[in-house]
Amino acid sequence: MAGRREPTERTYAMGTRPGMSLTATVLDGPDPHALAAFYQRLLGWPIGDQEPDWVTLRPEGGGPGLSFQRERAYVRPTWPAGDGEQRMMMHLDIEVEDLEAAGSHAAEAGATLAAFQPQDDVRVYLDPAGHPFCLWVR
Repeated sequence: MAGRREPTERTYAMGTRPGMSLTATVLDGPDPHALAAFYQRLLGWPIGDQEPDWVTLRPEGGGPGLSFQRERAYVRPTWPAGDGEQRMMMHLDIEVEDLEAAGSHAAEAGATLAAFQPQDDVRVYLDPAGHPFCLWVR
């Protein structure tokens, strides 16, 4: 049929699945535009789609991006979370060449260094909405 694309399938040990591609990780927050602006300063990625409650950043070289959506009932996570506190649901790992320089850049972009640091070669920061993210060196 003209104009119709047939789905692609890949075979794996457990069977077949339709072709899939991760396009973005979505972070909820009270202000998607402010959160996108922070990650734009941090990563240098250009803004793609913008709507009142949605913003997308995409790396210039292609690949999965980050998207931000308004969550009116957003509860800021606690790092590390104690009993009864809002836990993080996910975090971003960002590989860096120089941990000290990257940490300074993150702070200048608006991140806060977390009080608890579990490893010497990783620095946990909090974005303006409280999402933890890790800067790490290989």
